[in-house]
Amino acid sequence: MNLEENKSVITKKELMSAFWRSFTMQASWNYEKMMAGGFVYAMIPALKKIYPNKEDLAKALKRHLEIFNTTPQISTFILGLAISMEEENAKNPDFPTASINSVKTSLMGPLAGIGDSFFWGTFRIIACGIGIYLGQKGNLAAPIALLVVYNIPHILAKYYGLVLGYKSGATYLMKAYENGIMEKINFTASVVGLMVVGAMTATMVDITTKLQFGVGESAMPLQDVFNTILPNMLPLLVTLGVLKLIKKGVKTNYILYGSLVVGMILSFFGIM
Repeated sequence: MNLEENKSVITKKELMSAFWRSFTMQASWNYEKMMAGGFVYAMIPALKKIYPNKEDLAKALKRHLEIFNTTPQISTFILGLAISMEEENAKNPDFPTASINSVKTSLMGPLAGIGDSFFWGTFRIIACGIGIYLGQKGNLAAPIALLVVYNIPHILAKYYGLVLGYKSGATYLMKAYENGIMEKINFTASVVGLMVVGAMTATMVDITTKLQFGVGESAMPLQDVFNTILPNMLPLLVTLGVLKLIKKGVKTNYILYGSLVVGMILSFFGIM
């Protein structure tokens, strides 16, 4: 790693490349890594500039293939921050590399809450309302108005989010090192990140059973028993089972196809 101390190699060119590439953030969205592929694609121009050594570049690319998911419109703030942290990692041999993904994971949940409220719950509704109103009046500009009203805040948020993330990231990291709190930040980000991933298990894995004890009106659903003992018990057990399979080296595609087949069988017999 050969970046000079306190010298930035990232220019507006790399940031603009990351900005334009961020519009494809969800193009490769999948249930295994979610937006990770798009995030890496947006990072490539900056990472190539930061890590001229192919081995260091490969490690950085692999590092950002960890699961990532947040509101696309404000994902660029984390993108800019990640670029800033990678740059600092290349400068400082003592930089805690694990903190890069820890910070990403800790921010994606809170930012998703803010972004979903503004873009899915506010701007989209306002834009659709204007478009529908103009459409009912027979105005051919209705779809154009919808796209303009929605995408002006969308594009502004993407651009300034990227710039703010990159610039504030550099200042943030410098102050953290000066105050000697980088280690505490790393630990806190790791804890918050694990909490976010844990919460995703309960909110995104939806598994229930239709089995019942008894017959007729007196029958007691088995799912109610599970909920009494521990809410979302089945999603937790399934997630832990999948984790164990992954640790044993079972390929992800086998797990996905196996889950699909088992789910169809259990559904056919009325178990799930």
